[in-house]
Amino acid sequence: MKKIVFLLASVALSSIVSAQVEIKPSTEQTDVKSNAAIKFETTTHSFGNVIEGQIATYDFKFTNIGTDPLILTNVTASCGCTTPKWPREAIAPGQSAVITAEYNSNGRPGTFNKNIFVKGNGGDVTLTISGNVVKEPEKPISPIIIK
Repeated sequence: MKKIVFLLASVALSSIVSAQVEIKPSTEQTDVKSNAAIKFETTTHSFGNVIEGQIATYDFKFTNIGTDPLILTNVTASCGCTTPKWPREAIAPGQSAVITAEYNSNGRPGTFNKNIFVKGNGGDVTLTISGNVVKEPEKPISPIIIK
């Protein structure tokens, strides 16, 4: 009796497993590759010395060197002191555009090194800005001359 129960359980289990493994052909394409490609003139920029309180801005110029339209899906910064601005529209093959990086130096004395992460159908790229935030030099006091 145990052998019959075991045999029936095995048959039932194998039919359940084979039913779950059945693969149906899909009509949807899931791995669509893009022929867009992004190329930056430079991926790093040093501001040198920045006076505290200023917003330092730099435009990273790029070109779509691929054959499909380039679409940037997300551009983020490594911290809240850096704000990236990027084109939301598709960049045609051969066309250029810019990603603007703004660094707010208010209350941040000292050196900085920040990343901007670019994601799109032309590949992922990390841009870097750096510099040194300094206090504004004090204006010299004019001597008072009494005659």
